[in-house]
Amino acid sequence: MSSTHPGGGGTVARSRTGRAMTAAKLMLGWVALLWLIEAVDYATGHALDAYGITAREADGLSAIPLAPFLHFGFDHVASNSVPLLVLGFVTALSGIGRFLAVCAAIVLADGFAVWLISPPHSITAGASGLIFGLFGYLLVRGFVERSPVGVAVAVVIAAVWGTTFLAGALPTDSMVSWQAHLFGLLAGAAVALIARPRPEVAGL
Repeated sequence: MSSTHPGGGGTVARSRTGRAMTAAKLMLGWVALLWLIEAVDYATGHALDAYGITAREADGLSAIPLAPFLHFGFDHVASNSVPLLVLGFVTALSGIGRFLAVCAAIVLADGFAVWLISPPHSITAGASGLIFGLFGYLLVRGFVERSPVGVAVAVVIAAVWGTTFLAGALPTDSMVSWQAHLFGLLAGAAVALIARPRPEVAGL
């Protein structure tokens, strides 16, 4: 015998709305923080730029958690703001704790790869490695978890940004860190594979 609970659908809807509001506030605050940090950097004569990841130097390792919050000018922040806001919001809808864990894993894996293989004496900073990581994570997650909504999200972001992101992950002679893009993308995809739900084991 089953029972129904009046208002149950409303509770679920309120929960989803609350989660969306929390995700939106988090990402708006995150992007606002990036702009604030860049304003401080500008006011100090770009003194913060030195705290990016310096390739293969010992103190460059300590910069790995800081680098995604630093940028080389307002144009740099502006180019990262919209994709970070959108991809971060979509990822955070699955839960803030999970979102922060995914971001931490991407930042650490991508940052170490950048430190290891970037050109000597180069300094890398910016949120683009994390952005590419979130793109890779969302692209793979839906298929790994066999979620119709997740697959739909993957298809949409691939249609909107797929060409841009894949091109940005290819080696280039420009000043843009393709290393951060490539390994961010790979790190995000790897996190989606590693963090997939384990199949239930039937009891004996």
